[in-house]
Amino acid sequence: MAQSVVEVMEDAKGKVQENLLANGADLTSFVTHFEWDMAKYPAKQPLVSIADTLAKQLAQIETDLKSRTAAYSVLKTNLENLEKKSTDIVSKEDFVLDSEYLVTLLVIVPKPSYAQWQKTYESLSDMVVPRSTKLIAEDNEGGLFTVTLFTVREFYYDEKEIKREREEMTRLLSDKKQQYQTSCVALKKGSSTFRDHKVKVTPLGNPDRPAAGQNDRERESEGEGEALRVFVESVLRYGLPVNFQAVLLQPHKKSSTKRLREVLNSVFRHLDEVAATSILDASVEIPGLQLSNQDYFPYVYFHIDLGLLD
Repeated sequence: MAQSVVEVMEDAKGKVQENLLANGADLTSFVTHFEWDMAKYPAKQPLVSIADTLAKQLAQIETDLKSRTAAYSVLKTNLENLEKKSTDIVSKEDFVLDSEYLVTLLVIVPKPSYAQWQKTYESLSDMVVPRSTKLIAEDNEGGLFTVTLFTVREFYYDEKEIKREREEMTRLLSDKKQQYQTSCVALKKGSSTFRDHKVKVTPLGNPDRPAAGQNDRERESEGEGEALRVFVESVLRYGLPVNFQAVLLQPHKKSSTKRLREVLNSVFRHLDEVAATSILDASVEIPGLQLSNQDYFPYVYFHIDLGLLD
């Protein structure tokens, strides 16, 4: 989704980050203030049912995104094809019009061949009108020349056709802008699949200390609203009864990550001595662990990447 935003905002790349929102909030705020939607995904349902529901909704979001991206690509391609026809760089004065015997052709000449064109164009055909070539436009690679021929009518200036193409180009530009605005609104509001999704503030810290104004039911909802993956991995790692706390940590600088790892390793070393040792000694192998030792810690760890444009 982030890459799609970059593509549709090609004319305003400096504003990409502010449009990468989740339910109207920036990604960091959304993640750090997230709470499970108990009304939509009751914790009493089997985990497999909740996971299946989420998978289907994510698949629908991906399908919608692909459909929007395809529609945008078609509009962009059509617009580029019209722009390549270069109808805006020619005018009536560049052509011999309404003649039964003369016609003006357009020729693209590379810049290094300008001199050769001027010397040889009159002899390229018996039908070339002498001294009839003129440079009407150029870019870094070459120039667009006109040349007048007798009786040849492979190209003619049609003012109505050019007007029609300009109107079509204007319409495509308008459609492209509308697609962009629609995509931005959709991203800011979230997918229609999650139209009723709720975002609440969940206090981090001591789980036994209720926030101001919380009643028993709200505290009970917080206890039930653990994230699926954290819950499952923690139970698999530490077993029952459930006794853990999920915490979000965001270092202010990337350079602080190493120090944070050292502190966490020291605090939770007693949970898994082998894992704690392996962090300091990469040669230590953890039996049964297929992942890299660098991804395994005494505590359950998941990385949430919010730098989607890095």
